[in-house]
Amino acid sequence: MEHSQRSTQGRADDRRAFDVRSAVEAATWAPSVHNTQPWSFSTDGDRISLRADSDRRLTVADPDGREMLISCGAALFTLRVAVRDQGHEPEVRLLPDPDRPHLLADLHLGLRIPGKSDDNSHLYEQIRRRRTHRGGFKPEPVDESLLALLRHEAQREGATFRVLTDTHTRNAVAALTAAAEHMHHLNPAYAGELARWAPAPGSVRREGVTESAYPRETPPTDPHFAGRDFARGHGWGAEPAILDWLEEPVVGVACTLSTKRGTPQDWLHAGQALQRVLLRATQHGDLAAAFHTQALEVPALREVIRTQFCAGDHPQMVLRLGTAGDKFESVRRPVDQVLTHES
Repeated sequence: MEHSQRSTQGRADDRRAFDVRSAVEAATWAPSVHNTQPWSFSTDGDRISLRADSDRRLTVADPDGREMLISCGAALFTLRVAVRDQGHEPEVRLLPDPDRPHLLADLHLGLRIPGKSDDNSHLYEQIRRRRTHRGGFKPEPVDESLLALLRHEAQREGATFRVLTDTHTRNAVAALTAAAEHMHHLNPAYAGELARWAPAPGSVRREGVTESAYPRETPPTDPHFAGRDFARGHGWGAEPAILDWLEEPVVGVACTLSTKRGTPQDWLHAGQALQRVLLRATQHGDLAAAFHTQALEVPALREVIRTQFCAGDHPQMVLRLGTAGDKFESVRRPVDQVLTHES
């Protein structure tokens, strides 16, 4: 009897270890600024801890770690979806230890759920389908009902999703993005940081923005939201696919994601809201997202966006959504590089 109990416990431990590893592997496919993947995970029994990896913070563009924590928040939401798909109800504590600010969350696997939630399973199926796009979108409208759903999804995570419907507002935010991009280029330290996370072709690194993740040429849109110069004038990038539509690429739906406050906890909420929105957009519209956070990295410009375009809320993300013609490839670090066992 005792041997049988040990065998049963051993199988349960093995299954739990498998579930944890699978959930963390899914979480690594969350979006992150410059694909820095600024997270690490550890496990002890049924607990998974998420930590920020400060060595991967953008010290020039993101000195406060705001974008780092938004990235980690996106990974946390993905972890929640993966754990729930395995039949557990996750229990999450954000910032559980004030003396350890890099410990962002403790997630316990929680009780077993009888059966799977179809709604959560649909989200889980999008984790590897979700993709970042850099360029214009096909001239296909995004359904208003989907945009209403995305607003609701952001609210569920404590954030506000706004669509920039007014022409002058879109033009102004696009202009602020371009201004911030020019200001970044005036800073040699920024160029060095960008070079660190945008390796030259042929790199075997499983991080950063590789040449397969952005187009060699980006056609302008009206208004034009400036992208990052990952190729740094070298002409790197993926060859565009043969266009299967006749019209010129368009901006898509320009949006902001904001929170009432601007604390680390809010940044984590913003990241979770972002990933929830992106997975829903992938599920219901096969939409891709283009991110434009340059203006939010310049305090004066971020303040303009807060007061003029976010009703006083703290802007955490500027993005565009639409149907992409090209599918760019991304890379991720192996799970063994981000997961450790404490016991």
